[in-house]
Amino acid sequence: MASGYLITGGLHLDGLMDTFDGIFAGKKRRLKAMKDSNVGSFGVQALVFITLIQIACILKIQNLIIFVLPICLFWGRFSNLFFIEKFKYMSYKKKSISHKKFWNGFKKESLISIIFLSIFVAYQFVSITSQAILIKFLILILIGIFLSYFIPNILGNKIGGFNGDACGASVVLVETAMLFMHAILL
Repeated sequence: MASGYLITGGLHLDGLMDTFDGIFAGKKRRLKAMKDSNVGSFGVQALVFITLIQIACILKIQNLIIFVLPICLFWGRFSNLFFIEKFKYMSYKKKSISHKKFWNGFKKESLISIIFLSIFVAYQFVSITSQAILIKFLILILIGIFLSYFIPNILGNKIGGFNGDACGASVVLVETAMLFMHAILL
């Protein structure tokens, strides 16, 4: 967990905290709360709960974390493709560069991810010998697709669009939800 925070500079966690502060600030103050450099109580609570859930899941998964974590990271980042495709960009500033400025559409943007996922799934089909494990694997793939669409959809509807903070929140929430599902099913 700590290495992920260091690699990203805590960017996604900051987005999670800002998004939760914005959601609970109310519709009129949402963007102002998200823009505020001070973290509010809802942001701190979100960080604590997410961290505790992640620690519990890692303790449950133990040695399988080396296989599970890349899958969780994949779905977390893939969720932003749905987010950007479906929602309009919300900015704190008048002049802001949006992810949509260079957006080529979901099909083109997701092509490499889908190829990677297909290769990974094909490899698993070849290497998994137990039918029970294969069924769990397929269920987790379907859950990953569902969560990657569902979580950004909830966030986008709640805040009225997407921005960098909401994208960071989506990454963290999908990663944590996938980690939790692996902890339950493994």
